[in-house]
Amino acid sequence: MKLFVSEGNPHCLKVLAALEVTGVQCGVQTVSHEEKVVPFLSRPALPALLLPSGQYLFSSNAICRYFFEANGQECNNLCNQWLEWETTVLQPALLQTLHMAVLQGKGSEASKVLQSPLNVLDQSLSKGNMSYLTGEAVSVADVVLWGTLHPVLSDSPSASSEHESVRTWFDRVAALHSCQSAAQKVLQGKGLQAMKSYVQKQPAPPSSQCRDAQPCNSSPAESEEGERVVSEEEMEAAVNTWSKGLNSTSLAADKQHPILPQEGKRNVLVTSALPYVNNVPHLGNIIGCVLSADVFSRYGRLRGWNVLFVCGTDEYGTATENKAREEGLTPQQICDKYHAVHASIYKWFQIDFDFFGRTTTEKQTEIAQDIFWRLHQNEYLVEDTVEQLRCEKCQRFLADRFVEGMCPHCSYPEARGDQCDKCGRLINAVELREPQCKVCRQTPVIRSSKHLFLDLPKLESQLEQWLDKSTSSGDWTLNAKQITRSWIRDGLKPRCITRDLQWGTPVPHPDFREKVFYVWFDAPIGYLSITANYTKEWEKWWKNPHQVELYNFMAKDNVPFHSVVFPCSLLGAQDNYTLVNHLVATEYLNYEDTKFSKSRGVGVFGDMAKDTGIPSDVWRFYLLYVRPEGQDSAFSWADMALKNNSELLNNLGNFINRAGMFVTKFFEGCVPVMDLQREDKKLLALVGWELQQYIQLMDKVKIRDALKHILNISRHGNQYIQVNEPWKKIKEGDPERQRAGTVTGVSVNIACLLSVMLFPYMPAVSQTIRDQLNAPQSCIDTMLQGTGTFVCSLSAGHRIGTVSPLFQKLEADQIEALKKRFGGQQPEDEPSNKKKTLQNAANAQPAVAAAAAVGVKATTSGGVDPEKAKQLTKAVAEQGDKVRALKAQKAEKDVVAAEVSKLLDLKKQLALAEGKNPDPAPQKGKKK
Repeated sequence: MKLFVSEGNPHCLKVLAALEVTGVQCGVQTVSHEEKVVPFLSRPALPALLLPSGQYLFSSNAICRYFFEANGQECNNLCNQWLEWETTVLQPALLQTLHMAVLQGKGSEASKVLQSPLNVLDQSLSKGNMSYLTGEAVSVADVVLWGTLHPVLSDSPSASSEHESVRTWFDRVAALHSCQSAAQKVLQGKGLQAMKSYVQKQPAPPSSQCRDAQPCNSSPAESEEGERVVSEEEMEAAVNTWSKGLNSTSLAADKQHPILPQEGKRNVLVTSALPYVNNVPHLGNIIGCVLSADVFSRYGRLRGWNVLFVCGTDEYGTATENKAREEGLTPQQICDKYHAVHASIYKWFQIDFDFFGRTTTEKQTEIAQDIFWRLHQNEYLVEDTVEQLRCEKCQRFLADRFVEGMCPHCSYPEARGDQCDKCGRLINAVELREPQCKVCRQTPVIRSSKHLFLDLPKLESQLEQWLDKSTSSGDWTLNAKQITRSWIRDGLKPRCITRDLQWGTPVPHPDFREKVFYVWFDAPIGYLSITANYTKEWEKWWKNPHQVELYNFMAKDNVPFHSVVFPCSLLGAQDNYTLVNHLVATEYLNYEDTKFSKSRGVGVFGDMAKDTGIPSDVWRFYLLYVRPEGQDSAFSWADMALKNNSELLNNLGNFINRAGMFVTKFFEGCVPVMDLQREDKKLLALVGWELQQYIQLMDKVKIRDALKHILNISRHGNQYIQVNEPWKKIKEGDPERQRAGTVTGVSVNIACLLSVMLFPYMPAVSQTIRDQLNAPQSCIDTMLQGTGTFVCSLSAGHRIGTVSPLFQKLEADQIEALKKRFGGQQPEDEPSNKKKTLQNAANAQPAVAAAAAVGVKATTSGGVDPEKAKQLTKAVAEQGDKVRALKAQKAEKDVVAAEVSKLLDLKKQLALAEGKNPDPAPQKGKKK
């Protein structure tokens, strides 16, 4: 037998999972979507199963049933019913869902199409009281329904947030190794986007499905042109809301510090992962934590929530010590220097912290040591002796980032002693192959050292109980849930919380006074100590779980420390700590087609953005537009220019500017009288609906998706102006002039709404719009309160201010220059680098310099020469850095080869200087 499948085809999920679950022997061949495997069909059909008889099966459900029956598992009546329901009800709904989500970008609307089928499934599962659809064992029905729902439920957990029984069943099936393997093979970890090519080649589904698949009120109806159809009831409701106008009094007031929890209000505590103080943050760092948290905290204040947003620099640990050695400063001087750098960058990006602190404080020591002693008293700490790398030359243990070597998992040559930057896997330093001390480049040895561990297995039951509650009631991103589940599924192990360092919070235990706390035990406690430095009443936030909601923002690599290690520390301390309710993690933002790298000059770092001349609001807009919410994304100069010129300049800016200019030019700066016609009412309803979607998405921290609804509103507005042509009607008779006035008045009110919705994203632009419109402060308070209302905020007779363009075009030559500037080492830099390498070699000895210059073997008189060896060690290290940089930049092969040849010659000279054989025999099994 042979099974033919294609990547990105959702039907192939079922058959591959069924094949692996049953263990049937069958060959698998991956082909393209267009390949005709079944010869007698007029169009391609995949998956397809070629049977030993020469016949074909090309129905995915029939193939799944065949595998189960071949394994001796017959279908019962209940199983047959589920398969029939999946074919007639679920598949049509899923096809429409995929078409909307993947091709039209209507993810929030698409999920509603599945509401009715999910209701049916949820009711059945909740009544059945069985682990699986047909009993206590996995059946073909489970595999088929899981495969159908996987693309949607795994990519958007909110699609089943109302269906607890469905989510429990789905997660149970998804946890099977067979299903995980099938999903990886078909979707390649790309989620919905992996299916784009497949969905594009499928016939467009009808706009409505059968009643069982999509009730008429489950999602917005669409006309043939794709525009949302608005009912008469919606229009009248929109007009009634519009006519209410603004609240008479302003609800918002200037923040009064310290901000403390208040009775009767929603108290929201927002933190973003503390940035390491040892370097300048790049754009990926900024969007992953502080910018996302800033947008949400600004939005929360608009909603009337009582928000406290704290952050600060993470200043202890090996990274800081290492940076201090590199720059010839003390660790404290490094912290002072880069804390100021970080604060300046975030200020330019308009990050509105309520308090931006740091971890090198007395409060940090006090609170961290208090939690430590509580864990110790509650017997959640254990002692153990561990093997560590020690550099005999430096006379110190090499913790974490003081050692580099080859990753034991992916063979990346520059993995750190705690984590590999390429594959993302956590590493124990002793697992590194070919390790080197980062300070002196000597090979360390393994020695034993006694340490303290947090007993995570002992806390596991408490952790799981809390996680079940937090993940089910809170807004955890899918990756945060998956990463946390994987840690628990693999089994928790004791986690070392001490390190052999000098720069860190001292361990107060008398047997460990020479050690400090490990950064991942110590750093999250910084949230507490930073708040304590902000207010003496910090415990009202951090020991008040019943009154406070905690949102953590971070990149996905920080998740396990915030969802497992830190919560276990607080649970074990047993002091009524506030634990995270909503864990919001982004994927990674890359730079063009590579990674950000300060050393290689690749990518835009926070201190460089200001020098580009592009306003911080434009930077904020684009980073949020490409925010990596469901999968990794990339910063692209060309795309940034496109989004600036199309979305900001031609769409948003064009509409707002035209609306204001019409008031100034045609109506002497005063908003005209508005006599609403059916077309105007329809627009009010459309805009009101977009506002509702924006609020629902922002409430769920879907920041990127919510931004699209702002742009949709300005598109509606531009179309409205274009159709009605007020610049023509103003020149005609009274009825036409009245129509021009209505269109202008409605448009300028939409512009005012947009200024409010934009505030979390582009605060300076938002303020500029409101200044130009002379908008009352109460417009900020009114339109996002409660469920959100689009009201007439600029009534007839309101005088606006001076209107001017909001955005400037980014020209092609400007963008090309910026792309070149931040693209890494330029060709003109080569001579200086070559000169530097030659000079290093010349410092060692003339013969070695000649070898480095022309790539030929030099000779020496033999014998050990420690001074030469020291100088050559430095030359080898620098040449190695150059080779790695060229490889990372994907330089021409012959250029890389030439530099590798120089590196090998330098290594041979080093071997001679050390009295070793310069041509050692190749290691057994090692690739040449």
